[in-house]
Amino acid sequence: MSTVPLPKNEDERQASLASYNILDTLAEEDFDSITLLASEICQTPVALITLIDGQRQWFKSAIGTSLRETPREEAFCTYTILGNEMMVVSDARTDVRFADNPVVKGDPNIVFYAGVPLVNNEGYPLGSLCVLDTEVKELTSTQVNALKALSRQVLAQLELRRKMQVLEQANESLLESNVFIQKFASMAAHDIKNPLSSILLTSQALQRRLQKNEDEKSLQLINMSINAAKQLLHMVDDMLVYSKSPAALLAGQHNVNLNELLTKIVRLINVPESVKVQLPLVEHTIRTSGVALEQIFLNLLTNAVRYNHKPQGQIRILFREEEQRYNFKVIDNGLGIEPQYLTRIFEEKFTLGNTDRYNQQGTGIGLSTVKSLVEKLEGSIHAESVYGEGTTFVFSIKK
Repeated sequence: MSTVPLPKNEDERQASLASYNILDTLAEEDFDSITLLASEICQTPVALITLIDGQRQWFKSAIGTSLRETPREEAFCTYTILGNEMMVVSDARTDVRFADNPVVKGDPNIVFYAGVPLVNNEGYPLGSLCVLDTEVKELTSTQVNALKALSRQVLAQLELRRKMQVLEQANESLLESNVFIQKFASMAAHDIKNPLSSILLTSQALQRRLQKNEDEKSLQLINMSINAAKQLLHMVDDMLVYSKSPAALLAGQHNVNLNELLTKIVRLINVPESVKVQLPLVEHTIRTSGVALEQIFLNLLTNAVRYNHKPQGQIRILFREEEQRYNFKVIDNGLGIEPQYLTRIFEEKFTLGNTDRYNQQGTGIGLSTVKSLVEKLEGSIHAESVYGEGTTFVFSIKK
């Protein structure tokens, strides 16, 4: 036999076939009913619904054979999908295309073949509805019309299946979006608490000072309060935009000066004088979702400050760029985490029960949200720790 002939746009045809996600699926009654009718109407012992991928002819439904697939070079349907019209071979033994075919020369000794190509709405032939016999045969016009009508039913079932899959995917995406919005809302309440506390404390200090007299320090406190409020409003606006569509985290990417972003976050969380934050020694501009990265670092740095009771707290932020990824480390010398909890800390609502420097306990929201955001950026995160000595959060995101 000669080399297997290929339809035009073979790569696109195979991609179209793959979009149905039907290859190697289990038998289904809707398809089996069609092949049974085809066999009965055409009075042939074998009827098949075939789909042809790169190397094989696979049977979605088969009457009269236990085979589930054959090599593509042995498939009559390889020729059927070259056109849009029904192909009939009355005697394969005398046809130069098939005379040397193993299924003609040997078991199952195919002689007669008739197949209708399954051409979808995009114009790609996916396979065929075919009938076979071991004897020379001719179909009547009624049988030909019936076989063509049944082929249209096969296509209808295939399209219905694909539409159902699209609907299921859309439903899953909607559910994911709803869950993500809920997490984002919880995260917003969690993260807004810190800058609001800073604004409140600053305003109270300002109030007491203004009760005495106005001076430059009072003006500085006013400016701090205003700046914190502006940053808070900007952050809330960003969160509202991205909470409407999780996919926007990937679509809304722009150039971000990493050190500028980190400096803004350090100011926002009002790091105590006893805690020193070391930023990357070299400034870097990266392209990513600024609002997502801001939320990730806001949570990690806030935790590093809150759960550090040592006289001299230290936080280091490291950055390394690879060909496909951005890599980050947030290292602190705080309380540390016991080994059995290093993975559980990313579970929603899980807390270690520790009291922070402000005599408060965590909500179990922050780190689970961080993990969700990192994964949305096609990255991963894990924690390393020596209990009592400190913790390192290591995460990477796709460039």
